[in-house]
Amino acid sequence: MIIGHQKQWQFLEGIAKSDKVPHALLFSGQEKLGKKTIAIEFIKLFFGRDIFSHPDFILVEPINNEIQISQIRDLNWKLSLKPFSAPLKAAIIDRAHLMNQEAQNCFLKTLEEPKGRALLILVTEYPETLFSTILSRCEIFKFYPVPKIEIENFLKNKGIAEEKIGEIVEISQGKPGVVIDFISDEGKLGSQKQIIKDLNKIIDSDLVYRFQCAKDLSENENIRETLENWLAYFRNILIIRLNSPQENLGEKSHYSFSKLKSIIQQILTTNFLVNTTNVNKKLALEILMLEL
Repeated sequence: MIIGHQKQWQFLEGIAKSDKVPHALLFSGQEKLGKKTIAIEFIKLFFGRDIFSHPDFILVEPINNEIQISQIRDLNWKLSLKPFSAPLKAAIIDRAHLMNQEAQNCFLKTLEEPKGRALLILVTEYPETLFSTILSRCEIFKFYPVPKIEIENFLKNKGIAEEKIGEIVEISQGKPGVVIDFISDEGKLGSQKQIIKDLNKIIDSDLVYRFQCAKDLSENENIRETLENWLAYFRNILIIRLNSPQENLGEKSHYSFSKLKSIIQQILTTNFLVNTTNVNKKLALEILMLEL
């Protein structure tokens, strides 16, 4: 199911029809934009069925927040085999930025010395963490948030109640993956609202409470989701301030433009560190708490 990104999709369809398929593609952009979904749909153009049960498809995903050299070696071995029934071998490396240096070096050899006809798709939010030599050997597709009108139309076609459409569009921030989450899990919207309610409580609390929240969040498996929601919340305030400087934002009206930008940058930095490095999560979150 593809929501938005029609320009990128039409270009990919053209590649498939031309039979001139690049050896490696890199899909970059924020989390939940639909990059992996489009990678899957693109491979289906060659395989013609559910790719996850297809012997010529390989999916590489992080294990304990890291893609290790053993996984890339296994990928290389599978790519060296002749396709079973498809016209080519195809692999998706999800969250490719989590390849460690050994894995990246090993993968670079795969790009430099391709074996047989293979299609490699790297999916990443942080392409800058990959070796420049890897980036130079990939055809890069950039993905951006989907316009609100496209998400609204999708939700209307799905028969979503009017009163919910506005909320979903606002909270999703142009991310189709978030929209799908809301549709598949009715309680998701409520949990998102609770995250923002908890954030407002943190903002109004002293350092003792903030640091306790930092500790609790550092042990929470949903830390990524929480930070993404905080980011969307402050971005929304910044957009409102930019478009309607005189609009009353209630208790958050004291935030200056520079302060909002500083908070947003700190959330981005924290999210990057806790999801791609072995940083002390509690310490990183405490620093963020001081900025709020």
